[in-house]
Amino acid sequence: MATIVAIITSMVAANATQTITTPNAAFISYSLASLSNSAPITLATNRSVLVMGCCTTASVEGVGQVSLLHVPSTKIVWFGLDNNPSVTATITSGSSATPGTHIVYIDATRHVDIQVASADTILLHNSLVGLTLVGNVTLIW
Repeated sequence: MATIVAIITSMVAANATQTITTPNAAFISYSLASLSNSAPITLATNRSVLVMGCCTTASVEGVGQVSLLHVPSTKIVWFGLDNNPSVTATITSGSSATPGTHIVYIDATRHVDIQVASADTILLHNSLVGLTLVGNVTLIW
């Protein structure tokens, strides 16, 4: 009996092997003029990427976050929480390769959003007329 328990324990331990790696991260500061876009941001492929963004401009401060999956040359898939000043938060989810598709808002007035730029990239967009908005985005994979 003890031999069987030892064999089963060894099999479970062998199958439970885990590799721990240091995560990669990118930190991007932005200053977006009225009605402008950032440069495209290329995502890591075939792995989950946590994207956290914020706007630090006074009176419109806000945050938003999503987990993205970049399927190379095909689409970007996401799920996360949109900044929504009228309620606690709004779930955002979808998949697209179409430029301009909304992913997540990262300011309190829902004017700075992360959008699909292509099947392989995202960008930041400021839709607020007459005001430059600033903040940052962090990607972790």
